[in-house]
Amino acid sequence: MRSSKARVRKFSLLAVLSLMSAAVFATPEAGQPAPDFKMQDQNGEWRSLSDYRGKWVALYFYPKDDTPGCTTQACAFRDNIFAFRKINAEIVGISLDDVESHQEFAEKYSLPFTLLSDKDGETAKQYGVLKNYGVMKLASRQSFLIDPDGQIVRHYEKVDPEANSTQMLADIESLR
Repeated sequence: MRSSKARVRKFSLLAVLSLMSAAVFATPEAGQPAPDFKMQDQNGEWRSLSDYRGKWVALYFYPKDDTPGCTTQACAFRDNIFAFRKINAEIVGISLDDVESHQEFAEKYSLPFTLLSDKDGETAKQYGVLKNYGVMKLASRQSFLIDPDGQIVRHYEKVDPEANSTQMLADIESLR
C-alpha cells in the first residue's frame, strides 16, 4: 500500500514538473518570430538566424547524426537542394551533436547545407523540442518553416523523415 502511494506522489510530481517545463519552453507557433540562435556549423563557422534574413528557411531538428531516420531525412533534403535554391530557401539542420560529428555526417552523405551544433540544447529548448531522457538529451524530430522576415509560418510537429523535405518545398511554393 505504501509503495503505491509513493508511486502516485512521484507520478504527480513528474506531471507537475512536465507541465512547468512545457510552460517555460513553449513551442513557438505560426505567426510568431522565430527564436534567434548563434551556433557553430559543421565547419566550425558561427551562424545565426539573422544570417538568413531575406530567405525562406527550412529549419529542422533531428535526434542524432548518422542514425537511420536522421540519415533518411538529411538525404531527402540533400536530394532536393536545387529546388530549395531555386526558390531562395536555405536548409538548416540542428541536433545536439558536436561540430566534429556534424562534419563527419555531412561528408559521409555529401550534405550541401548547414548543420548546426546545439551542444548545450539551448536552441532546442527555445523551440520547445528538447527531450530529456535522464542521462541523454536529444532534439525531437520537428521542423519549422521560417519566412524571409523571420516569422514562423509552419510548425511540423509530426515529421516523416522521407516526406519532410518535399512537404516544406510545397508549402514554400504555396506561400510565396
